[in-house]
Order: sequence, then structure tokens, then C-alpha cells
Amino acid sequence: MNAKHKADVALLTDRRYEAMVALPGDWYLGNILEDDELLQKELEKQGISSVRVDWARKDVDWSQYQCVVFRTTWDYFDRFEEFCQWLDTVSKQTKLCNPYSMIKWNMDKHYLKDLESKGIPVTPSRFVEKGSTVNIEDEILKSRWHELVIKPCVSGAARHTFRVNKLNAKAIETVVNELLKHESFVYQPFLKSVLTQGEDTLMLFDGKFSHAIRKLAKPGDFRVQDDHGGTVHDYQPDSEQIEFAEKAVAVCSTLPSYGRVDMVRDNQGKLALMELEMIEPELWLRKHPPSAKLFAESIARIVKG
Repeated sequence: MNAKHKADVALLTDRRYEAMVALPGDWYLGNILEDDELLQKELEKQGISSVRVDWARKDVDWSQYQCVVFRTTWDYFDRFEEFCQWLDTVSKQTKLCNPYSMIKWNMDKHYLKDLESKGIPVTPSRFVEKGSTVNIEDEILKSRWHELVIKPCVSGAARHTFRVNKLNAKAIETVVNELLKHESFVYQPFLKSVLTQGEDTLMLFDGKFSHAIRKLAKPGDFRVQDDHGGTVHDYQPDSEQIEFAEKAVAVCSTLPSYGRVDMVRDNQGKLALMELEMIEPELWLRKHPPSAKLFAESIARIVKG
């Protein structure tokens, strides 16, 4: 094993973010490193050494780690088959945080159906499976949603995510039907509150609320991710939102060590789950540094358990 990769715990990243120092002006990597540094310092206080490692490296013996923690593996959906093979192999060599079964379940947006069946209000979702085709104009008429958002079932950073109405339906349909040859898609009603109130994101550790942020899209866009010009703002959720987030995590088959609940107001003004992120969510530890201690304590329980 490469000596520089030795530690008790591996904090998984991808090859784009493995550098230890961000170049001037590289705020994106800077944010990643700031969060990981906060976590690593808290792990040290628990007597646990850690190292940041690209999950796809071939020169790493994963069995040497007591645990691997998914942090910024933000290319997994672009290398999905490779990632799944790696995941199956590594799950037999060391402990995963979050656990293997949860990672497998959460990586595909079909999990929304499971949450809905357990009483969690989710954004209404209809699935179009790989190998089929979709007539978007027909779906707009049948759903009576007037405007849709359509995206892959395995995705992140708003990859192949489209806002669709009658005016652009045919053009988007051509693109989506080509993509459907390779992967499944889900479509949902476009929620107007995203443009005015944004998306509220609550972070939880061991099922308990820690802190929150609000994500807003840039003017003229609907995507709240900073990859597309979205901005992040301090936010204090109300008790309804905290209860909503904790319940969404509690119904999972296994309580996750960490998780993120993204929620919005639907077109009737009620809370709806947009995403439940339990693989590699950005957790904005830098927005609430005490959360790094909660995260480290959760990891320590896995390592020492």
C-alpha cells in the first residue's frame, strides 16, 4: 500500500479533488478541503487518523482501513458501472459509511417510491425505464402538471436535468429518448417555489438535525446547484421542517450515520421531499463547524464498534 494513503479511515473523493491545496481562485476545491479539514481535526480528537483518497485509485489496499467514508465521490454517476463494481469489492474488505445496503438503495431515485410508501411526502414522481421511450407532450397532458422537470434516476449536479413545457417538449423529448437507451429517467412537476423560496437542505447525523442551508438558483435558472450558478445562504429551519427531515431519515431500513434532506414547498404549499442524499452529499460543515464533531463521533462509533 502506498505509504501516503495509510490511516485508520479513508475519506473518499474523486481524482479531480484529491489535491491537498487549492490553487488561488479555486473556491470549489477550497470548500471541499475546508470541510474535510474540519472533519479530520475532529477525527484526530477521537484518536482516529484519516486520509483523503480517490475511490478509483488502483494502488490502494482498502482492507487496511477500518472504515471508508463517502465524501466527494462526485463522478460516480458518470462512471456508474465501474463504481458499482468497486463498491461490491470494497464492501467485502472494510466497513462503509454509510453502509453498503443504504448506498445501493440511495443511488437510484426509485428510492422515492419506497419513501412514499412509508408515508413521506415526496415530490410526485413518474419513472421511465431504460430501453423505453417517452412522449413528453402526452405526459404533460396526462399528468396535468403543465410543466415538468425530467432527470436521470442515477445522477447528481443536475446532470441531464431539463425543465420542460409544451413549447420545448419535442426538442427535449428527442434528447431524452436517446439517453433512455442507456439509463432510466424520472419526471416530476415543476415546483414554482424553487424560483422564489429555493430549496432547503437539512443535515442530520445519526438521525438528528444538525444545521441547514438554503439554496437559490441564479436569476433565469431553476437549478440551485452552485455548479450552475446557484448560491448558498444561511438558514434556520422551523420545527415542521426539522420534524419532516428526521422522519424521512427514520423510516430508512438502517439509520444513516450522516444524511441530507432536500425539501421544497409543492404547488399546494406543502412540504415535499426533493431528495434524500446519503451517499456523498455536500454537508456544509464549514457553515456550522460543530457539525464536524457530530460527524466524527458517528464515524468513531463505526470504527470502534
